[in-house]
Amino acid sequence: MAVLVDEGYKVHPTVQHRFFPYAQNGGTVVAVAGEDFSVVGSDTRLSEGYSILSRDVSKVKKMTKSGLLGCVGFHGDVLTLTKSLDAKLKQYKHTHGKDMSCEAMAQMLSSTLYYRRFFPYWVYNMVAGIDNNGKGCVFSYDPVGSYERETYRASGSASAIIQPLLDNQLGYKNQSNVDPTPLSRDRVRNMVRDIFSAASERDIYTGDEVEISVIDANGIDTQRFPLRSD
Repeated sequence: MAVLVDEGYKVHPTVQHRFFPYAQNGGTVVAVAGEDFSVVGSDTRLSEGYSILSRDVSKVKKMTKSGLLGCVGFHGDVLTLTKSLDAKLKQYKHTHGKDMSCEAMAQMLSSTLYYRRFFPYWVYNMVAGIDNNGKGCVFSYDPVGSYERETYRASGSASAIIQPLLDNQLGYKNQSNVDPTPLSRDRVRNMVRDIFSAASERDIYTGDEVEISVIDANGIDTQRFPLRSD
C-alpha cells in the first residue's frame, strides 16, 4: 500500500523477495556401529507440513555390499544426491574392478557435499557399514560435507528426541558402575525398533513403518515393523 507524504508524493514500502527452493519432508534415520556389524533404521513416512505425501518411502539405500546410505531432509535433493553417488560408484567399479570401501565412500560423499556448499543439498546423511578391518562403522554429516566417524547417531526430525536416549543406552552417559559390554545384532535391532516406536508418538513427521537393516560380512538383512500411522 502506498504511503502519502508531503507535497503529494507516494512512497511505496520496501518489498523483500526471497528464493528458497527447499522443502522439509521430515523423516528420521538412526545408525549404530557394532563389533562386526552396523544397524541402520529409518521410518518410511514422507510428509510436508501437515500433509502425508507417502507412507512407503525408504530412506536407506544400499550403495555397496559393505555400505549403506541413510538420507533425510528435502526428498528432491535426496534423489539427486543418490543418483550422483550411484554414478560415481559405478565409475569407480569400472575403473578399479572392485567396490569402493566404506571409508572411501564416506570421503566421496563429503567431497560431493562440499562441492555444492554454496547451494547445498538440503539433506542430512549417514553412511554405515563395515570398514576394511571388518569392524562396524558409522559416519555422520552436516549438509556441507563436514563429517566424523561415530559409534551411533540420529538425524532428522526426531533426532532431538532419539539422540539423548542413544547417549544413555549406548554411550552410557551420566551412568556409574556400568559394564559396557558389546551389544548383539538382535539387541541393537530391537533397541532401534523401540526407539522409533517411542519417537513416532511425539514426532508427527516420523511414522508408518520402521525399516531396519543389519549389515555384516554375510550381507544385508532388512526388516520392517509397523509404527503409528496417524
